[in-house]
Amino acid sequence: MEAKPTEISGSKMFGGYNKRFKHFSPALGCSMTFHVYFPPLPSPSHKFPVLYWLSGLSCTDENFIIKSGAQRVASSEGIALVAPDTSPRGLNVEGEADSWDFGVGAGFYLNATQEKWKNWQMYDYVVKELPKVLSENFAQLDTSRASISGHSMGGHGALTIYLKNLDKYKSVSAFAPIVNPMNCPWGQKAFTNYLGGNKADWEEYDATCLISKFNDVSATILIDQGEDDKFLHDQLLPHKFEEACRNAKVPLLLRLQPGYDHSYYFIATFIDHHIRHHAQALNMCFKPLHP
Repeated sequence: MEAKPTEISGSKMFGGYNKRFKHFSPALGCSMTFHVYFPPLPSPSHKFPVLYWLSGLSCTDENFIIKSGAQRVASSEGIALVAPDTSPRGLNVEGEADSWDFGVGAGFYLNATQEKWKNWQMYDYVVKELPKVLSENFAQLDTSRASISGHSMGGHGALTIYLKNLDKYKSVSAFAPIVNPMNCPWGQKAFTNYLGGNKADWEEYDATCLISKFNDVSATILIDQGEDDKFLHDQLLPHKFEEACRNAKVPLLLRLQPGYDHSYYFIATFIDHHIRHHAQALNMCFKPLHP
């Protein structure tokens, strides 16, 4: 089983290339795919900073690359985009595909502790394994300069991973994130099955809980949320996170966008703002910021 990534597809876009890779993941115990968008290379020795994108429930590594249009500004800003899959696949665990919001396509970016779901170690895959794979196999990527973003379940993943690894990521943003999973049906279902019944274990993967512990945040957290999102009031709960940030004195820009829903039409509308938000944080040490 090949741990070294093999390219399985590629296409040119805005002067750079979308490339999809397959590799065996020891962390997850199965083969995984991921996408990288490589911007145009200005010189052979150039290294791009990396923006990780974590997708939402039922998605794969393809959704963001195909639907978001993020490559246009990533190309001009010189930022590589890395989109992993959302869970292990092909393990044939009983019940893994019974529902769209749990199991396959719904890894919740945590390390499961329950025996049945022991391969669901998406936190370790995103934080430890994938950056190592990238740094060892792609000389044009500078994984020491990284930021993280995501949508819905992936927004939850981006926020929790960022807060617990402030030394690894320069900035974070999210679209319609699940910010308080302990208090919403999606999160309660996932946490009960992956982590068991101890609520203290749940708090380790809840951004609203974590913000009080990991609040040495320098870059403003950017969140866009559609006001016509049908999941806004029962699943996403952005105002809970807003209140927690206020109490912890953490800089948050929460933008409620009138008329927008939970879809990739919403993401594509505002993705340029997010790419530039991360470009500013990633390039601060390397070129002066323009007013």
